[in-house]
Amino acid sequence: MKFIVKTIGLKKKYMLGEVPVWALKGIDFYVKEGEFVSIIGPSGSGKSTLLNMIGALDLPTAGQVIIGGKNISKMNNNELAELRQRIGFVFQFFNLISRLTAFKNVELSMSIQRIPKSKRTRKTEEILRMVGLGDRMYHKPSELSGGEQQRVAIARALAKNPKYLLLDEPTGNIDTKTRDKIMDLIIDLNKKYGMTIIVITHDPEIAKRSKRIVHIVDGRMIESSEEYDFLNKDIISTSDHKDVKQIVKEDV
Repeated sequence: MKFIVKTIGLKKKYMLGEVPVWALKGIDFYVKEGEFVSIIGPSGSGKSTLLNMIGALDLPTAGQVIIGGKNISKMNNNELAELRQRIGFVFQFFNLISRLTAFKNVELSMSIQRIPKSKRTRKTEEILRMVGLGDRMYHKPSELSGGEQQRVAIARALAKNPKYLLLDEPTGNIDTKTRDKIMDLIIDLNKKYGMTIIVITHDPEIAKRSKRIVHIVDGRMIESSEEYDFLNKDIISTSDHKDVKQIVKEDV
């Protein structure tokens, strides 16, 4: 089984004035194709910095980030931009375009790839039905619930034919009942359709539904749950389908 994402000795330093701050202090991490992995840690632990690294949004100070077998530090700006188009980003606050319908929000992510209009329409409809929005696809974000908006965001990410889905606190802006439904969808994408999933979260209730949990504390990976719990005592737990690979990898 091949690695989708791998980091080796990953370090990241920021400067606060003249003071260096090491957000990541030597992270060795991997995700294999078809895995569902949660990265869990408290605020300030380095989760967001790690997300930026494995999403090719930023480059490391030291060490390597390897995505799809390629070291991102050796890519030029055009290659990095193209790589980012192959990663399905899903964020806590949805980031939908308010004036566009759910359909248009999803279709727009494909128009950048110069896919013909007729094929964009068909693919958009199929993906929105797959995430349970077949009857809501022509509504604008203001007409959708928080859970429905997050489903649109997931559909938009899938439309990019991603190497993997990278979800940053995907249930942090919705209620507990809706959170569970979104997690059911994410689990379904992984189990039923084989999509590789990486979730960044501070919520142990979200993390425990993944297949593998990786803990991060103070910029370092923690190997055991027991050590993580010891270091973080203040954490509070807060129909018929096409195969998704056939839909998102269809020859367009």
